[in-house]
Formats: sequence, C-alpha cells, structure tokens
Amino acid sequence: MSKASELREMSSDQLGAELAASQKELFQLRIQASTEKLDAPSNIRRLRRQIARIKTIVHQRDLSAKQA
Repeated sequence: MSKASELREMSSDQLGAELAASQKELFQLRIQASTEKLDAPSNIRRLRRQIARIKTIVHQRDLSAKQA
C-alpha cells in the first residue's frame, strides 16, 4: 500500500497508471468475493481507500493548476 506522501511524489502519469492498476485489482477482488473465493476481504477496503487517495491527489493537482 502506498502512503499519501509516496503518492504525492509520483508524476501524474504514474498516478494514472497506479489508479488503473488499483481499479483493475479491485474489480478482480469483487469477482472473487462474488464467487466466495476471496481470501482476505480487508483487501477490498484497502484498495478502495487507495483509489480514493489517488483521486484526491489528482483532484488537488487539477485545482492548483487551474489557480496558477
């Protein structure tokens, strides 16, 4: 799991790639959960929070770019 400080150091392209990978992994975990083959249900929560962190950082960068 990436901390917010680690995510802030990434470039916008890296954040986009990280977001796409996290969303894909979350999709796979949801499929596993529906077929009852999920080992650790806490991973879904972890990924949802990571996606939210990434989206928040991207949004903050967009806002600061519009103000500057």
